[in-house]
Amino acid sequence: MNLPTPLDIQSAENIIAGRVRATYEYADPVADPVAGDEDVGFDPRRNPHHQTLVSAWLPTAKDVWIYNASETVSMKMKPTDKPGLFEVRCSTSLFEVDLGKYKFRYIDQDDNTMTIHDPYAFEPLLTDLDLHLFNEGTHLEIYQRLGAHRRTVEDVTGVNFAVWAPNAQDVCVVGDFNGWNKSSHPMKKRVPSGIWELFIPDLSDNEIYKFSVTDCHGNRVEKSDPFGFAAELPPRTASIVKDIDSYQWADNDWMANRESHNSLDGPISVYELHPGSWRTDDSENGWMNYRELAHQVADYCNEMGFTHIELMPITEHPYTGSWGYQTVGYFAPTSRYGTPDDFMYFVDHCHQRGLGVIIDWVPAHFPKDAHGLAKFDGTALFEHADPRQGEHPDWDTLIFNYSRTEVANFLIANAIFWLKKYHIDGLRVDAVASMLYLDYSRKEGQWVPNEHGGRENLGAIDFMKRLNTHVHAECPGVLTIAEESTAWGGVSKPVDQGGLGFSIKWNMGWMNDSLRYFQKEPVHRKYHHDELTFSLIYAFTENFMLPFSHDEVVHGKGSLAEQMPGDVWQKFANLRLLYSYMWAHPGKKLMFMGCEWGQWNEWDCDAGLQWDLLQWDDHKGLKQMVADLNRIYREQPALHQLDFHSEGFEWIDSMSRDATVLAWIRKARNPDDFLVVCSNFTPFVHRGYRIGVPGPGKYNAIFNSDSEYYAGSNVGAGSLDAEQIEAQGKAWSIAVDFPPLGTIIYKPA
Repeated sequence: MNLPTPLDIQSAENIIAGRVRATYEYADPVADPVAGDEDVGFDPRRNPHHQTLVSAWLPTAKDVWIYNASETVSMKMKPTDKPGLFEVRCSTSLFEVDLGKYKFRYIDQDDNTMTIHDPYAFEPLLTDLDLHLFNEGTHLEIYQRLGAHRRTVEDVTGVNFAVWAPNAQDVCVVGDFNGWNKSSHPMKKRVPSGIWELFIPDLSDNEIYKFSVTDCHGNRVEKSDPFGFAAELPPRTASIVKDIDSYQWADNDWMANRESHNSLDGPISVYELHPGSWRTDDSENGWMNYRELAHQVADYCNEMGFTHIELMPITEHPYTGSWGYQTVGYFAPTSRYGTPDDFMYFVDHCHQRGLGVIIDWVPAHFPKDAHGLAKFDGTALFEHADPRQGEHPDWDTLIFNYSRTEVANFLIANAIFWLKKYHIDGLRVDAVASMLYLDYSRKEGQWVPNEHGGRENLGAIDFMKRLNTHVHAECPGVLTIAEESTAWGGVSKPVDQGGLGFSIKWNMGWMNDSLRYFQKEPVHRKYHHDELTFSLIYAFTENFMLPFSHDEVVHGKGSLAEQMPGDVWQKFANLRLLYSYMWAHPGKKLMFMGCEWGQWNEWDCDAGLQWDLLQWDDHKGLKQMVADLNRIYREQPALHQLDFHSEGFEWIDSMSRDATVLAWIRKARNPDDFLVVCSNFTPFVHRGYRIGVPGPGKYNAIFNSDSEYYAGSNVGAGSLDAEQIEAQGKAWSIAVDFPPLGTIIYKPA
């Protein structure tokens, strides 16, 4: 009787990647193998017995044996004409071939002896449904499948690797565990999905790995895992196997009430910080660990009265000078500041201290680094092939192809990943304007119109609508915040009403107009009065946040203190006026670290803030004023309840150009709950200035930016009785002493 022969397959890699193993049944009796006899074979003519042809792909081996699970029975395997490929026919049941419990023991070229399970003996983790949903673009938790995941199969524990590279010729897993041998662990391609998969037994957490990809052009490149949960400390670029499900969270109360903490009719005052330069320590790079940072930041933000912390991008990035905006590891918190568990601790601790955590998220572009997403399988897989669509001229980066279902799935699942796995409360979405317009930063002839001949990026628009729809459905109560700098309509309108679906939009127009106005000498401000009042024409067309972010204090612009005119006293008076005008203006608030106490230096990501300046009264007073503004903002419903509704605001005096003053009313839902705000944008005191008020009674000053407690001149404040004297069309008025470059907020008794 002739035994069947192995299939005729082109290469050893394909044999292994295809998991070639055949089972045969014979009629003649066969003797059982002898325990410990490594050369015992089977005679197929002697006893009915299932046999399996087992192939071993061990390119560094000289001799190979197959063992049962208990390592009591073995058979020597025969080399084939394919170097590195060994075969043997053995008892299916005795060696538990169908369960994948058998082992290989081999001697390598350096005479080292190794014992391993067969990586190709196990069924795949990804199901046909997983593959279908990912290709369809609707697998919202694909991060549970792609990447590197600990897995136990029939008592065998290891790591399941999976990566999307549809146009690659082959893909192998390389790492310390196989000496970075590019042929040791070829992966199996799941046709037609384009996903490559391999389970490697006996691996555990903290294994360092990459995917060695032979791209469509035959070039071999090593890529970091796009779905990797952790990464090496830059400049090293490998991914790290990491279990992120073992952390024990203690923020149940916060998560149960997340929707109320992020309510759009509540106070939202955000402190934006860069983890590497808020404070430095004695480590080699001066970086604090996430855990140490958690305690110091939470203490500080509670002292200052902020409701949320916003972190500049914490996803892994190769170049520190990009501040995180050139992301490679979309699923990995940067290892600069610690491990995934360390970052979970940061979020957990902030929640326990009553602070929300927002992260800066960058779906607009990614860098060209060879180990990243660029040309992942030799083709423009994540990006557009046409540079007029796929390359960003401002940042020399690549633009995602949002119309490709798998790419949109990658990004949407990534957003949900941070909100679910890391309990993040909101995503500030970077560079939305660059996504919306095909001609963004491009000249005529450098961009490709859409199918209707327009400049709108239809794929990106659809992506953002899907993103917000899925995020708000999967994670109720979270915030999505758009950095969108144009007049695009409906950014914060719900998708079912024709909008993009973001919770909040940054008011970049207000920011630019306000800074441009405050940079002018006070004597010239009366000629630019409209720059202050213009924002109220459109203030309620979107759910706006008023931002003074890191972008306002970099690239030669100087710090906000430096941008103010006048001597030192006037610079700080202007800052106090600017911030009080901001807090009393409709809209949620965001302030970048160091601005709250008037840092002199422009922000530098490689240096800590100038905390030593707080020994001086001007800086200390400004810091105290911001803390008091946050307290009043939280305590007074009139300053936050109707931020996005026109009935929450009323001008009293918006036309006094020569005096260069403004007065307005902020209102809560209860019409009897209101505040009167009076601001003077000149360094001259206006005494007894008549301001119309809604009715009679006593008006108490609950805030004065010129207070001596803030290093001001202490003009104004106190209590004023309304008199029945007409002013600004109102029957009752108060006589206000407007402080120089100051704001007073009055509340009726």
